[in-house]
Amino acid sequence: MPNTPYAAIDLGASSGRVMTARVTPDTLDLTECHRFTNRPVRIQDALHWDILSLYTGILEGLRRAGRVRSLGIDSWAVDYGLLDADGALLGNPFHYRDPRTDHVAERVWATLPPAELYAATGIQYAPFNTLYQLTAARGTAQLDAARRLLMIPDLLTYWLTGRQGTELTNASTTQLVDPRTGDWAYGVADRAGIDLKLFAPLRRPGDPAGELLPHVLAETGLTGPVPVTAVASHDTASAVAAVPATEPHFAYICTGTWSLAGLELDAPVLTEESRAANFTNELGIDGTVRYLRNIMGLWLLQECQRAWGDPDLTELLSAADRADALRSVVDAGDAAFLAPGGMPERIAAACRATGQPEPRSRAETVRCILDSLALAHRRAVADAARLADRPVDVVHIVGGGARNALLCQLTADACGLPVVAGPAEAAALGNVLVQARADGVLGDRAAMRQLVARTQPLTRYEPRGTGAAWTAAAARITSP
Repeated sequence: MPNTPYAAIDLGASSGRVMTARVTPDTLDLTECHRFTNRPVRIQDALHWDILSLYTGILEGLRRAGRVRSLGIDSWAVDYGLLDADGALLGNPFHYRDPRTDHVAERVWATLPPAELYAATGIQYAPFNTLYQLTAARGTAQLDAARRLLMIPDLLTYWLTGRQGTELTNASTTQLVDPRTGDWAYGVADRAGIDLKLFAPLRRPGDPAGELLPHVLAETGLTGPVPVTAVASHDTASAVAAVPATEPHFAYICTGTWSLAGLELDAPVLTEESRAANFTNELGIDGTVRYLRNIMGLWLLQECQRAWGDPDLTELLSAADRADALRSVVDAGDAAFLAPGGMPERIAAACRATGQPEPRSRAETVRCILDSLALAHRRAVADAARLADRPVDVVHIVGGGARNALLCQLTADACGLPVVAGPAEAAALGNVLVQARADGVLGDRAAMRQLVARTQPLTRYEPRGTGAAWTAAAARITSP
């Protein structure tokens, strides 16, 4: 068995990290080598990702990692970089929270009605979907000059290897892929006026993605060859691959800046009822479907912390635990919370609008956020089980929110189901597990998950008998 570790480059919406893991059929040891901030940049009236800073963080992380057997990159979805005919980047990639896509969906729907679009792609409506971003960019000098579009992980992989590709799990979030075939939705692209030749060829988790270029080896001090593997490059797809489920009827909640709550299915759910409930059908490893709902997530808390000058989180959570339960709740999926800035005031305004008392303190604001997230988790898990006609016996919380004991307990209470929390670094683990499987070290998906369950610290939360209170709280806000 290989003793040289695999490297996971895992980029989240607020931070990036380079981690290494030694993997055998019986061991899975993850080590953090470097963590760096992912801070968007506003230039004039547009919000961008600082992609060169992220690339610099990756190189520094690989320097600190030392010798690695292979590496893979995962990140958030929908955003992309545009390259000119020489392969040079045409400007910093736009951030999905940039307002340029406001009201753009209506232009697409004039040609592709929402029901038809959903039946063809299974992707929920979100104003920042790649389809709408490309529609917003139509007629711009940048898009006119572009000869290639690469999703964020594929762009960074290209800079490391010189090879271009479009990894499928991330491509599935563009609203341009047919989840039934795992190929492009050619009819949708044609009717939307999008030339699919702009995209590099599709590749799947486990496919080779090239080797580190000589100048990258020199910059990082690594000795080649170092292969790069196409992992499940959407971080949620990587996180779901590492859900430590040993039972068949589980739901998952991938928590961080966003909460992604749903089920892993063998086939998409493309019904009109599913579209109305705003569920999405994104692709996972092994041809699976991540049937889930996007919830605003811990972004609400992160933005409040920023507005308050970044007070200690542990103290905020301790105070919130002592605050009155379910005093006020908001719809954690409401697009009103999407933009940055003024989050405490927006939460207070949402409480007023539904006739509930405003939070009077930071503790009450945090408790409102966590109660609201737990309530949104409850709705998403119940709706997914109903729409997919599949029972749920346990809920797995993975990602950064797995460290938030109060959120995990409230989710168990709200769902009326046991919650298993962990691992917190699920995306990085899923990243290295796909690499190890491609390397022949691990077997099937079940074996990967059993390895996570055996080796990673997990915490179980049993529901407390407060179902009626959650039902009453749900009646105070509108359904998604």
